[in-house]
Amino acid sequence: MKKTATTLLAFIIAVGSVSAQKVDYSVVSVGEEGSLDLLRVSTDNDYVCMPLVQRSGKGVNWFTNRILDISPDGQSMAYLSQRNNTTNVFIKDVDRQGVSRQRTNRSAVIDFSYSPDGKKICFSEKRGKNTQIFITDAKEGFVCRQVTSGAEDYSPVFSTDMKNIYFARQEKRGIGIWGHDVTNNYLSSYTTGMNPTPGQDGKTIFVARNNNGRGEIWRVNYETGAEDCILSSATQSFYSPLLSPDGSTLVVTGSSPIQNGNSTYWNTDIYTCNVDGTDLRQHTYHAADDLSPVWSRDGRYIYFISQRGSAEGLPNIWRMSYTR
Repeated sequence: MKKTATTLLAFIIAVGSVSAQKVDYSVVSVGEEGSLDLLRVSTDNDYVCMPLVQRSGKGVNWFTNRILDISPDGQSMAYLSQRNNTTNVFIKDVDRQGVSRQRTNRSAVIDFSYSPDGKKICFSEKRGKNTQIFITDAKEGFVCRQVTSGAEDYSPVFSTDMKNIYFARQEKRGIGIWGHDVTNNYLSSYTTGMNPTPGQDGKTIFVARNNNGRGEIWRVNYETGAEDCILSSATQSFYSPLLSPDGSTLVVTGSSPIQNGNSTYWNTDIYTCNVDGTDLRQHTYHAADDLSPVWSRDGRYIYFISQRGSAEGLPNIWRMSYTR
């Protein structure tokens, strides 16, 4: 289940539930992940934020917003980092370990994404009771342009033609997908849902929706109004859809049960499926939480955040290979 805007700042360094303390985070991979070619691409000194995860006997809830992204040229990865009691976007090179460069200079950034041309980053920041969306340059300076105000707006993402910014807005009746027209600043309401990601045809948005406590993935054509549920389960939740560079595949975060004797430990793992929801595949199986997946720009890898490989359960950015 997606955490609402009231908990958007609840980032943690290690999962705090009692059952999670039984997880051996020092293990890098488990047997089912033997073909993933896992590689850690950050260090503990990068202070990568870990999305909030909460468990119960019936399932698992987690923060579904994007806090990791790869630049369109594939050279840089941007991530949310917690330092000096603030959360901001930092950037580092993908291919070599080195220092990170601070990209925003705010107090409470909660999520973000690159623009399709790689020149801008749109992000949301919690400010008092509101969550507002901003645009900043991806490479230079800390100057920001404010896009929305006076509401709880988050999960911003540019359309493929960069004429609109889609985002989720928390309202009394629920969460909806809105659009900001970059040229004239008009706002439009499109549909219900969260975690918007645009399709390649310029008229489709993939979104997540909560259905009685379970996350589903929907495909929405905002020109015709057609809406199709493409991924749903009677027992599992799926959130955070992101389209592959070739437009054929969605990567999502999903809940999965791990049996331990008579008890069930609910976990978060990385899945992929076709854009019509078929051929659902689970890729990660570690008892650590795997979250915020994004594609490499050539589609050969998926990057994600996990506490795996750290005896202390500290989160880092990992890369896994992807083949169909």
